[in-house]
Amino acid sequence: MTTEAIRIPITAAADIGARLFAASTPRGVVLVHPATAVTQGYYEAFARYLCGLGLHVVTYDYRGTGASRPAQLRGFEVSMSDWMLEDVGAVTRWARLRFPALPLLAVGHSVGGHAIGLSPDTAHLRAALLVATHAGITRTIRGRAERLRVWCVMRVLAPLLCGLLGYMPGRRIGLGEDLPRGVMLEWSRWTTLPRYFFDDAALEAARRMSRVAIPLLVFGFDDDPWANPGAMDILLSGYTSAPLERRQFNARSLGLPGVGHMGFFRRRCEATLWQEAGAWLLQKLADDTDTAKANGGAA
Repeated sequence: MTTEAIRIPITAAADIGARLFAASTPRGVVLVHPATAVTQGYYEAFARYLCGLGLHVVTYDYRGTGASRPAQLRGFEVSMSDWMLEDVGAVTRWARLRFPALPLLAVGHSVGGHAIGLSPDTAHLRAALLVATHAGITRTIRGRAERLRVWCVMRVLAPLLCGLLGYMPGRRIGLGEDLPRGVMLEWSRWTTLPRYFFDDAALEAARRMSRVAIPLLVFGFDDDPWANPGAMDILLSGYTSAPLERRQFNARSLGLPGVGHMGFFRRRCEATLWQEAGAWLLQKLADDTDTAKANGGAA
């Protein structure tokens, strides 16, 4: 396995920082679409694991975060819908051009799973794994204390701090990474809507997601207060055309101290959840190969 730092163009004036984990004998390429306020380093251990299975893996940072953060976040204009409609598509197109002979797969964490549904370039994927993907509506969060904390962040701190500073200082308030103003305010607005971004007419989320027809595997975890089954139901209802399989896990039954919203990508999940995820991704590649052989063509 080798690693390579890369820059992927988004527009003529903007690009994002990414990293390629290259397998010695690749069978396919996996794109890892990150969660909000989470940088690509968080996914490195999982990327290395998949690379060991014979898969190239691409990790990256959305515009305004991590290796894609400008010198000044104040005044930097990008929205959450830009991430999903533009950044994700650019990464997918880059992978297609770099590896034209290899099939593409994706793993979407939280908002990364939303992006798989919204990006038109998802049509170029063979299959995708969605991890802790849910409609981020404040009222659906489990636990009164957590629900109140999120309400305060989204309804009070987000407009106040974005107005004063011109960006969201996520690191200072325990939200994860700092976020561009447009990202935070759009996210905050969606959390107030009854059906999250499905109620944002400009996004046309229902139309976009209904076009996704690739196989999807969805992982949920009993100790995740955000991506609980009810919140996942709302988001997943948009995938009306995709063959969709859901697996709900209890951390204790797996011998894990917890998984929650973020824990899947920690190395302690390698012997259980990572193996299950990797086996499914490889099976989707094998299914396509078998279908191609049966039809007398190449995969």
